[in-house]
Amino acid sequence: MSKYNKFIFKRYAFDPTSKTLELYYSFDDSLDFCEKFIFDFEYTDYNQEILDKALFSLFLMAGISYYKAYLPANIEIENNHLNEQLGPFFERTYESGLGEFFYNNKISPNRKIVFPTKESPSSIINSNQNNHNKLVGIGGGKDSLLTLEILKKINPEITTWSLGHKSQLKPLIETMATKHLFVKRQLDNKIIDLNSQDAMNGHIPISAILACTGTIVSILSGTSEAVVSNEKSANEPTLEYLGMKINHQYSKSSVFEKDYQEYLSLSIDNYSSYYSFLRPLGELFIAELFSKIGFMKYKTVFSSCNKAFTQESDHIFWCGQCPKCAFTFLIFTPFIEKTELEKLWHGKNLLLEPSLEKTYLNLLGIDGEKPLDCVGEIRESRLAMEMSKKKYPELNKYIFKLDDDYDYREIGPDLMPEETRKVLLSAINDLT
Repeated sequence: MSKYNKFIFKRYAFDPTSKTLELYYSFDDSLDFCEKFIFDFEYTDYNQEILDKALFSLFLMAGISYYKAYLPANIEIENNHLNEQLGPFFERTYESGLGEFFYNNKISPNRKIVFPTKESPSSIINSNQNNHNKLVGIGGGKDSLLTLEILKKINPEITTWSLGHKSQLKPLIETMATKHLFVKRQLDNKIIDLNSQDAMNGHIPISAILACTGTIVSILSGTSEAVVSNEKSANEPTLEYLGMKINHQYSKSSVFEKDYQEYLSLSIDNYSSYYSFLRPLGELFIAELFSKIGFMKYKTVFSSCNKAFTQESDHIFWCGQCPKCAFTFLIFTPFIEKTELEKLWHGKNLLLEPSLEKTYLNLLGIDGEKPLDCVGEIRESRLAMEMSKKKYPELNKYIFKLDDDYDYREIGPDLMPEETRKVLLSAINDLT
């Protein structure tokens, strides 16, 4: 039972002069929060009504960071409302995106989160915008850099953007040499203080917040295609809890991607699209492609380690202890020369680290659950390990079954424009 009756979406306000979006939330009008997003770059001419729809979307999505603290039974949206066609998108994203949160906090995931909606006529805005300028989201790891390197070959003037972590990403952005747009997010410190008291804390669908933020950046910058780099491996559930499949990467999955595309089509038609460029590919194939087109260029300035992107960090690094580091080392091993790869971890070979043996047993599906982290499918971890055994016989201690018909280079389905898909397939053909 929550100590509060309702979570209230109070209001949002965007000031183009200070380039700041303020989002106001409350529990029972007694515990208030204000979060800020700062879009500090040069704006193009934009349609105010279209922008307002995108701001409202982020307002509702970002509220999940506060809502989860006490999980009240009721949600209220003041001075605004959701069309009944749009409310289910936020309900599904909150329910599925908080799956890991429910698991870690020992809460039943079989709960209904209801966003209040009103029956109203369709208010789709059609801007008739038909440019295909791409805005590529940069997270600091191999996936977004592979997307960038492929797309730059057809458009060297491509625009990129990132949310937060400016100090960590600065050397990477300089190496990329793109027009880059930084967005800063400021959580209300009050929620951080409450987390050390009685508020619940845990994983949220951050990529859903990134998706909504990217749409705003797209509108303000005059680009029309917000491109992310989520792979098909993100579709695999991490574990099952009380009958519900829990996916750490839900908001990176093709289910969310399709859901958000449909949401945009029902609210902002033909203005800003959203899709993943790497959706047809698995992590192991992405590692192979990146080893050929990006590793040597970015080896000193990229990282996929989550610990490198915490509030306490101000630079890129690889911790060498987390599941993400262990998985990254594993999938790079078949394709990158030993000495070059070990340099990322200061000379350590993570595959031979005794402290990571349990992690590899989890990644390989031999013992325990797959880690709650952005790691690939069990079958591609197994194939990568089998390939790595040729370099390191010591790894024969890991015993598992491999599907005879598994092809890590198999191209899966996607939700991107056909012309963009042709660009990816052409690049794959050139690199393999």
